[in-house]
Amino acid sequence: MKSILNFTLNGESVRFPMDREYTLLWVLRNHFGLTGTKYGCGTGACGACTVLLDGKAVNACLVLAVDADGKAITTIEGVAKGDRLSRIQDLFVERGAIQCGYCTPAMILVGESLLRENPRPTREEVRQAISGVLCRCTGYKKIVDAIEEAGAEGERR
Repeated sequence: MKSILNFTLNGESVRFPMDREYTLLWVLRNHFGLTGTKYGCGTGACGACTVLLDGKAVNACLVLAVDADGKAITTIEGVAKGDRLSRIQDLFVERGAIQCGYCTPAMILVGESLLRENPRPTREEVRQAISGVLCRCTGYKKIVDAIEEAGAEGERR
């Protein structure tokens, strides 16, 4: 027998019929087509699959879809407001914090989560927050710069 999951996805109420124990990552990518949430390792070690679950950064590969029932999920596709990028997305572009782009959605979502909890984080707090997301292209400096600058501007989401 199928159960129906109800949750908010990028601001819209959605339903998903479940008959198996899918991960949230599988549901987002394969059912809803939201491929900005990347499959990296499947074990929670790389952070490429980071999404916001009720505003907190989580690895979607470690969350069962059933655990999202009644909650709010935000993927990278839900961060921009229409055609307008969020300030943190703009800063990633402006500061050159985007290299190959594979980790970028996760880094932005971790930054969003951090700034919601701590609107003016220190560099060390930014480094600590992004420590669960691996980037193979850069030394993280530009990523830290972009998130820190968004906080310095006092932007809160």
